[in-house]
Amino acid sequence: MPELPEVECWGRRVAEAHCAGRTITKVHAPADTILFEGTTARKFAAALKGKTIEACHRKGKQMWWTLSREGNEAGPHPLWHFGMTGRFEAYRETKDRPRFLKVELLLDDGTRFGFRDARRFGRIRLLDDPLSQPPLCNLGPDPLLEPPTLNWFREQLGKRKAPVKAVLLDQGFLAGVGNWIADEVLYQAHIDPHRRCTELSDDEIKTIRTVTLRVIRQACKWEADYTRFSTKWLFHHRWGKNEAAKTYDGKEIDFSVVGGRTTAWVPAVQV
Repeated sequence: MPELPEVECWGRRVAEAHCAGRTITKVHAPADTILFEGTTARKFAAALKGKTIEACHRKGKQMWWTLSREGNEAGPHPLWHFGMTGRFEAYRETKDRPRFLKVELLLDDGTRFGFRDARRFGRIRLLDDPLSQPPLCNLGPDPLLEPPTLNWFREQLGKRKAPVKAVLLDQGFLAGVGNWIADEVLYQAHIDPHRRCTELSDDEIKTIRTVTLRVIRQACKWEADYTRFSTKWLFHHRWGKNEAAKTYDGKEIDFSVVGGRTTAWVPAVQV
């Protein structure tokens, strides 16, 4: 599932590059009762057609656009969630439409901007005031846009009784941290994902914060291009629940379930 770096790099930045300042002249949005949540394809198309995309925003794994409005008119504005396979595509010709296209916007410069989603776990909503409405209002701070202070991190993490991996996955704690980021952070921090947060020392909490911010910043710096990730990262070796999986330096990778998610960790390193 796309996590903060993927949504930032494959979503917000792509939308900003192609859509910001452009006016939507036509909307292609076939009816889909799964993709559109709390609205319909017809209402979505009517809300976007003729509007200018003024800005493209993101918090955690959620992304929304600010659309132009007339006078004191309130929203709505589109909120996008990529789910597992959602992604934006920009192209010029209908023959270049991607497979599994769910929405296509024709912009005033001739660009076609599409949202594709093979597995249909993505969601599109229309919200009048996205930041003050669910799901955005229920999210914790975004580690890239609003990195929490050390004092905040110690206070919030230190009082949790759940396993540290489960807390890192809680979007109400930090917005945008998903499974691979949580595993990577705890591997680089040398922390066992099963440990309760109340068992962590101040130094360990400080390390988790430092590594979390570093991993996310690095992944975004590398445009979420996995081939650019350091070969020492757990990321390259954690997939597939392979019983023979090892780190770059030959240490065995174990797999267990923490917080309801498959967790890759290295017992020889994480204590």
